[in-house]
Amino acid sequence: MRLSSLLALLRPALPLILGLSLGCSLSLLRVSWIQGEGEDPCVEAVGERGGPQNPDSRAWLDQSDEDFKPRIVPYYRDPNKPYKKVLRTRYIQTELGSRERLLVAVLTSRATLSTLAVAVNRTVAHHFPRLLYFTGQRGARAPAGMQVVSHGDERPAWLMSETLRHLHTHFGADYDWFFIMQDDTYVQAPRLAALAGHLSINQDLYLGRAEEFIGAGEQARYCHGGFGYLLSRSLLLRLRPHLDGCRGDILSARPDEWLGRCLIDSLGVGCVSQHQGQQYRSFELAKNRDPEKEGSSAFLSAFAVHPVSEGTLMYRLHKRFSALELERAYSEIEQLQAQIRNLTVLTPEGEAGLSWPVGLPAPFIPHSRFEVLGWDYFTEQHTFSCADGAPKCPLQGASRADVGDALETALEQLNRRYQPRLRFQKQRLLNGYRRFDPARGMEYTLDLLLECVTQRGHRRALARRVSLLRPLSRVEILPMPYVTEATRVQLVLPLLVAEAAAAPAFLEAFAANVLEPREHALLTLLLVYGPRESGRGAPDPFLGVKAAAAELERRYPGTRLAWLAVRAEAPSQVRLMDVVSKKHPVDTLFFLTTVWTRPGPEVLNRCRMNAISGWQAFFPVHFQEFNPALSPQRSPPGAPGAGPDPPSPPGADPSRGAPIGGRFDRQASAEGCFYNADYLAARARLAGELAGQEEEEALEGLEVMDVFLRFSGLHLFRAVEPGLVQKFSLRDCSPRLSEELYHRCRLSNLEGLGGRAQLAMALFEQEQANST
Repeated sequence: MRLSSLLALLRPALPLILGLSLGCSLSLLRVSWIQGEGEDPCVEAVGERGGPQNPDSRAWLDQSDEDFKPRIVPYYRDPNKPYKKVLRTRYIQTELGSRERLLVAVLTSRATLSTLAVAVNRTVAHHFPRLLYFTGQRGARAPAGMQVVSHGDERPAWLMSETLRHLHTHFGADYDWFFIMQDDTYVQAPRLAALAGHLSINQDLYLGRAEEFIGAGEQARYCHGGFGYLLSRSLLLRLRPHLDGCRGDILSARPDEWLGRCLIDSLGVGCVSQHQGQQYRSFELAKNRDPEKEGSSAFLSAFAVHPVSEGTLMYRLHKRFSALELERAYSEIEQLQAQIRNLTVLTPEGEAGLSWPVGLPAPFIPHSRFEVLGWDYFTEQHTFSCADGAPKCPLQGASRADVGDALETALEQLNRRYQPRLRFQKQRLLNGYRRFDPARGMEYTLDLLLECVTQRGHRRALARRVSLLRPLSRVEILPMPYVTEATRVQLVLPLLVAEAAAAPAFLEAFAANVLEPREHALLTLLLVYGPRESGRGAPDPFLGVKAAAAELERRYPGTRLAWLAVRAEAPSQVRLMDVVSKKHPVDTLFFLTTVWTRPGPEVLNRCRMNAISGWQAFFPVHFQEFNPALSPQRSPPGAPGAGPDPPSPPGADPSRGAPIGGRFDRQASAEGCFYNADYLAARARLAGELAGQEEEEALEGLEVMDVFLRFSGLHLFRAVEPGLVQKFSLRDCSPRLSEELYHRCRLSNLEGLGGRAQLAMALFEQEQANST
């Protein structure tokens, strides 16, 4: 009985036990067979391939397994070797070895450079990374925005040969495909770019509209130049050594025929119209044919249209194809929206999870009251959220055009939905609201007073609310001049007599953050003497500053800290900058700083990146610590009974009792990065618009940022800089400043005392002390 019950318990595990036993037995048998052979077959194989077998080969194989184990190699810097900063390449694609996809070369002439070539540039230039124009005219004057290469010989074969030579020499290593066309050809740029993206770059390809040579065999074909053709990079590299021979041996009046014969004779490569399932489609436009009435399938699917006799016809073709692409995009959007609606039913949220408009992200959901996106109220004439803080200002410029476009779109959509039963006419805008949602775009809510007209002519006034959304489109990268981290930064530190005591601390921080890591930066001290300190026999208030600068020059050989002495009764930031600007070249990058600023390598790099000569000036917003008397040091985070803390300074160490919180001081604009040439241009414009006594009065009430803002066409970039952390200090607000500067100075001092909770606690403690 017990045996049967025991078997019943072990019966489910019996297959497992048998499998383990059988596996162990087979493993033991295999081990005995291997040990019985006495030699390792893997070692024998290694010995046969590598020559005589090493008797310690088994041990070598065991040691080679260690190469597959990860090893941590710690960073070690030799203190005896000079520090060398590693410079990255200009673009990351240079490090990766990647190339641009497509370069377009346009063959033009003296007669059509200013007409057809300009039309080509306006229709397709923004779709390609690079567009070049080649002409045989010597010293051709390039139209604005076009890059023209002049060869100096208008013979067709010579022009084609020199064009290919130029492409190989200057762009052969940077592009995968080269498209060569004439200026009387219209190209559907998005389709051509998509075609190049679907083709393999590792094959010799000559793709275009294949044409037969007169009197040649069926296999000998060339690509018609009027419809354009693609050349792969590998084919261009192979063709380059044969260009000189083809130019002397082949006679042809057409450059496309000459190229086709050269490729066939030298490389045996002919033109094809189809490759890897991709077909090059073209359309020959008849004379006096209207593109608006052309509806054949060959025209609608063409990559290139030829011939184009005049510039207006080029623009009409572009309008026609742009409308076709727009209709196709709208059709695809409607299909995708229908698919989203069908699939939404299968999701856990069901139809309730479907956001409006369909296919766009849902509205931003704030997690606290600080993240709530506010609405801006407007009417057709005024807006009630102004940039300068005014409660009401006229609606003008781009904002007025934006509101008008929203009203027209709302009326158009209403009529499209309800016609022909109802027709709406706008009487006026009752209320308008708009806000920018970073996840979706610009949202509008409009209260419209409409006049509704029925089919029978009855009229009635209606008030309706409509919601619109201008979604975010594809992000466009704006071309900007190239900037580099290798640019030298010239720091300028104006020092007043009252700030002389804080200068040694600034110099020590400058030595630790700039001189020690060997940053490519220099420092100029601008010592501002007042009228009392300028007399003979008076003690020098900057004697300690000069001694500290000399000490740094002694500690860091090769370093020179320049200083300039200026005497001014009422120092103005613009006047002081005028003195420094005359001492440096026009390509100098200035970093105007203060004695309380501690610039480091990250701050200097952002100065180099954000200040662009001829384009942009950068004025960072520093982080100002609160008054330590009102904001005492607090314990590490998580202390029992601790309430919510004010914001900590960026980069502060929370593990130690750090002071405090602080704020980004938007009222201060003493720090700035800009090029000397841009400053001189703005200063010259100020002198031209304001003359005499008016200029003198303006200089007293302006800072450098105001000069760029009012008298320069540069983009003024104002952003918070977490690397600039300043200790608390009360700024000296001189009564000689303008009313606006004095108000900003006083407001900066008041806002820098502490947060609202800290000020409230200080007032509470003061009231408690007064009451007792």
